[in-house]
Amino acid sequence: MDARLRRVNKEIADCKNDKTSNIRIELIDESPFHLKGSFPGPDGTPYEGGHFEVDIVIPESYPFQPVKMKFITKVYHPNISSASGAICLDILKDAWSPVLTLKSTLISLQSLLCSPEPNDPQDAEVAKHYSTSKSSFEDTAIYWTQIYAGGPGPKEKKGKGSSRSDVRDEVAIAGLEKAHVDQFEALGFQRSKVIDVLRRLNYRGANVAQITDDRVVEELLK
Repeated sequence: MDARLRRVNKEIADCKNDKTSNIRIELIDESPFHLKGSFPGPDGTPYEGGHFEVDIVIPESYPFQPVKMKFITKVYHPNISSASGAICLDILKDAWSPVLTLKSTLISLQSLLCSPEPNDPQDAEVAKHYSTSKSSFEDTAIYWTQIYAGGPGPKEKKGKGSSRSDVRDEVAIAGLEKAHVDQFEALGFQRSKVIDVLRRLNYRGANVAQITDDRVVEELLK
């Protein structure tokens, strides 16, 4: 058994025996070098109550080369690609150290959900949303956690029910306001096109006042 395999088998066993961290690692197929990690979303964040899965590939020169990780579960976060699950985290690149383990790296991903870094984004559009309107960003992140990670969804406000149904709402997924989408859809543009343009223009929060209707229509006509 080579050193890489011994190391990986030990790390999987250690993680299995650790009942307190809630970090899980399991095989995806027959290869011990292609794994799936998972962990719960951190309490007190928009990801609370969700279950997040990560694809893990162990390179040939592990542990001297960083593991390759990407989210399987879709996550709305500035440092995680909403399309591919790619992650912007220094320890997965130049800050990697052989003393790091699969479990400690997954714990770092869990911590990343607590502390977004919009100034070093993996997903520029999500980072803009976070910087423009944090409360709107959090609403969208909670919604994504509900539909993709099995989270509880928006908490009911006093005297009000949840403002969103359990049905996947493309406007909510994009982090937009329904009234804004309806406004431009009423001009005869396709709903999907309106959503795409408003998302790209970051038509949210205080930014709305900075973007004229003419600018939006100009983009819709392209």
